[in-house]
Amino acid sequence: MPVLEFVHPQRFVAGTVGEPGAREFYLQVRDPRRVEGVAIEKQQVELLAERVAELLDEVGADRDVPAAPQDNDPLELPVDPIFRVGSMSAAWNPTTQLLSIECHDLEHEVGARDETDGEQTTLRVVMTPSVAREFSRRSIALVAQGRRPCPLCNEPLDPSGHVCPRANGYRRR
Repeated sequence: MPVLEFVHPQRFVAGTVGEPGAREFYLQVRDPRRVEGVAIEKQQVELLAERVAELLDEVGADRDVPAAPQDNDPLELPVDPIFRVGSMSAAWNPTTQLLSIECHDLEHEVGARDETDGEQTTLRVVMTPSVAREFSRRSIALVAQGRRPCPLCNEPLDPSGHVCPRANGYRRR
């Protein structure tokens, strides 16, 4: 199983390409030698960001540590994902006081190997608590930048409105 590992990356962010409603989400990581990215679903970004924040809160990892600088810059171009994320995990190492995130290739996950014969690729990012907290902050803000929800059904509103099931099919604006 090939593992692309980044320990103490210079940058680890979630970002998007496209307009709200048609955005594609990516995770991108950079060290001095390379920049790699993976495609990911919006819900996965949100779940990962929330889990990272919960994990850091549980272990009290970044209480006395200065915050990492905010990173609101766009993704580095070209955005060329190496795979689409299937399963993910986040783990705290109490010995090293580092958080690691692993993202596994959707196409090569167990159970999906019947049609593909390649090995599963894993992206592993190992970082300090302050870098992980900044990843979580940026990711949660990124997900919140999407389309406004309909006040009746909570579905996303397009600029032209949408057919609201709670308004008996009338178009909401």
